[in-house]
Amino acid sequence: MKTLSLGIMGMSPGNGHPYSWSAIFNGYNPEAMARCPFPVIPHYLGEQDPATMRLEGAAVTHIWTQDTKISHDIADASLIKNIVDQPTDMIGKVDAVILARDDGSNHLDMAKPFIEANVPILIDKPLTDREEDLRHFIRYYEQGRIIMSCSSVRFSPSVLELKHKNSIGRIFTASGVSPKYWRTYGIHLIESIHTVMGGGFQSVRNIGEGRKEIVHLRYPDGRHAVLQTFAEISAGNLFFYGEKGCQAVGDKNSFQEFKNMLAHFVEYLRTGRPPFDWRETVELARVVIAGDKSLAEGGRVVSLDEIAANT
Repeated sequence: MKTLSLGIMGMSPGNGHPYSWSAIFNGYNPEAMARCPFPVIPHYLGEQDPATMRLEGAAVTHIWTQDTKISHDIADASLIKNIVDQPTDMIGKVDAVILARDDGSNHLDMAKPFIEANVPILIDKPLTDREEDLRHFIRYYEQGRIIMSCSSVRFSPSVLELKHKNSIGRIFTASGVSPKYWRTYGIHLIESIHTVMGGGFQSVRNIGEGRKEIVHLRYPDGRHAVLQTFAEISAGNLFFYGEKGCQAVGDKNSFQEFKNMLAHFVEYLRTGRPPFDWRETVELARVVIAGDKSLAEGGRVVSLDEIAANT
């Protein structure tokens, strides 16, 4: 079986995905990885069994970030052979690319050259936080382009356990808190809710303020979720409440969910079968956009039907 060649691109503040995701494919140099500016990454990589931590069948062979020094540091740590001057230099040299930035407003511009060159792409969450960009992504997907985007929490062991081994009965509501920002980290909470409780959100209302957002999601059948993102906190949690009790989800570190997500992307590349319905990705992006729109409009209840309805 051919080893797939992957490119990885982008680096955004507070996000070390190029280090960890590349290491999951390639392995890593412990001495160089120890200098990673995200100490949690060498810590959880060091907890893995070197014999089993790597994904087989693919390797990250090319990297681009906005800073050549950062590209060299990641390449040294995660054993990437080629550093390119421009992201488009990877076209024709890789089988697929991973866009590892988490700022959705930049995703379309960065992904567009690859999508139009028919290079399959994995885009870090959220797919986008811009309504017009979402329309573009929908059109590309409808043209048959291979695009995968999600929060890795949909593959979190604790989230999947609750989804498949629910001991709390019918879930009526959920409550979650996350550090950072709605536009970048709210998707982790939203995608966990969607994975466990299903989709079909009716409306979104954001009654918070910038850097302290409080968002109410409503289902048509009366179920709810209240999600909060606070820039100044360093940790969060998510609880589900059912007729027989409540249950928290959350894992010690992100290694296994990252590995699961990347494995599904490789399987998608090999089989052409997406690991989940594209309509889920679109709905989740709509929730992110609706939450931002509600905040901008003084906490108005925004129906999901309003967002990117005309493609």
